[in-house]
Amino acid sequence: MLEIRWHSRAGQGAVTGAKGLADVVANTGKYVQAFAFYGSAKRGAAMTAYNRVDEEPILNHEKFMKPDYVLVIDPGLTYTADITANEKETTKYIITTHLSKEELIKAQPKLEGKDVYVVDCMKISLDTIGRAIPNTPMLGALMKVSGMFELDYFQNAMKKVLSKFPQKIIDANMAAIERAYNEVK
Repeated sequence: MLEIRWHSRAGQGAVTGAKGLADVVANTGKYVQAFAFYGSAKRGAAMTAYNRVDEEPILNHEKFMKPDYVLVIDPGLTYTADITANEKETTKYIITTHLSKEELIKAQPKLEGKDVYVVDCMKISLDTIGRAIPNTPMLGALMKVSGMFELDYFQNAMKKVLSKFPQKIIDANMAAIERAYNEVK
């Protein structure tokens, strides 16, 4: 089973990102879960969202997991949340930051020796969408790091997920996904 944990602040789109990913995966015939855990239910509060993906029905509905991927879409949570909790030796971290990977690891020694990828999802979302909602750029980075879906396939599937929005917003999100896919290091 593939397990993904998102670290975010309420209002940054982690729940929407997890649900969007679940919609894309569900259309492939796999079983999927998307759910969230909120501390304080106010905008800006730290929160986590989760995905599980499997070929078989998923009977586990606990928030506890040993994630294959940890997606940190709020840079500050790298320092204030325990993003390495319950990790596996093979857990991959994709972290929103303006820092290089080396600078980030120096600033957060817990990440030393781990499989870390960096991408500035905040800047990408501001540049493409016009708002600091870094969920779709993070999905683009996840597609690159995980190889879960080819970029074209994922973008086409996400267009369907976003179909309730005006074309301008869909196009901006597609640009954000592609840019993060190309910029993740």
